[in-house]
Amino acid sequence: MLKKLSNFTIKSLLTFSGAFAGITVLFISIFLFKEGLGFFKKPAVEEGYSLYVNSKNRVEDFNSKKIKEIFDHEITNWNELGGEDVEILLFRMDNIFDYYSDEELGEEYEFLAEKLAEVIKEKEGIIAFVPHQYSPAEYSGVKELSVPNITPSDFFAGRDWLPTATPSPLFGTLPMLLGTLLVSFFAILFALPLGLGVAIYLSELAPEAIRKFLKPIIELLAGIPSIVYGFFGLVVLAPLVQKTFNLPVGETALTGSLILAIMALPTIISIAEDALRNTPRAMKEASLALGATHWQTIYRVIIPYSKSGISAAVVLGIGRAIGETMAVLMVTGNAALMPTSLFDPVRTIPATIAAELGEAPSGGAHYQALFLLGAILFIITLFISIAAEMISKKKNYKDM
Repeated sequence: MLKKLSNFTIKSLLTFSGAFAGITVLFISIFLFKEGLGFFKKPAVEEGYSLYVNSKNRVEDFNSKKIKEIFDHEITNWNELGGEDVEILLFRMDNIFDYYSDEELGEEYEFLAEKLAEVIKEKEGIIAFVPHQYSPAEYSGVKELSVPNITPSDFFAGRDWLPTATPSPLFGTLPMLLGTLLVSFFAILFALPLGLGVAIYLSELAPEAIRKFLKPIIELLAGIPSIVYGFFGLVVLAPLVQKTFNLPVGETALTGSLILAIMALPTIISIAEDALRNTPRAMKEASLALGATHWQTIYRVIIPYSKSGISAAVVLGIGRAIGETMAVLMVTGNAALMPTSLFDPVRTIPATIAAELGEAPSGGAHYQALFLLGAILFIITLFISIAAEMISKKKNYKDM
């Protein structure tokens, strides 16, 4: 009776633990996507503000990019937007003191909205960036511009990440996405040959004493904090890359790839070595008995048999590279620019979230954009995990 009760208790605890872990992951995922998808309900201008023009202004088609170009003086005439041949006059709240004194605006600025309306009526080419509380839209001669919400194309296809720009923040995620993929791809490109070579050496060539000495050391590398790898990359690798390739700075995508390759090596070596050692002894002996050399047995029998385990090691290595934060933040230059080569500074998605989440106002567009970046990273790593699971269960014997 006591044994049955003990088994039931253990079974119930294990079931509860599994259910609790699954529900926790589910709630985290729901929270992540709920916060992120709310981003597309945000207007293209800074929250709490609107844009106002003279009612005679015919221009209606506005988006965040055009607003930025106007306030950056890249567009200087309304005819460039399909309006009249009138020079664009930018107006921010501080400019009101160029027209009126504090006494004319009132003790508590009770006449501010009226005075704003007078300025906008007088200046046909004006575009005013004004808080909602001082909105002059109720006065004649003033028109509030209809600015659309941020669209998925603005976010996923945008090339500019300027979340604090006014009056129109830009949340183009393409530079971070390409930076993440670029750094991760070359990290695996560097780590795979070395990791596979070490795994083959440990499983097939190394004496047992050397294997027992090296295997724990390699697995210990996985336990080193990423910030330590970051310091190593910043102090050693970055100056080396800068000097070797004669670059202005050493914090580049190449430096990030090298650091991630080093960090992915323990995962690749450990999993690949276990897969290679799981090759049945009878298959090795049969190959040697047929006259194959040791090396021929390795690349014609052992590696094909272990293909699924090696593939899983590579996929998990990619997952480690894509999700890394601090080391990459320290050595890649952290520049949210479209990468054109491996020698450019880049910024990755995890580094962006780590660097900016603490400064983003809770519930604001910037805050929700970072959650949406997290959702993108979640989807990428989810597909990688699914791929690793499918590959690890697959056995392919046709090449043997």
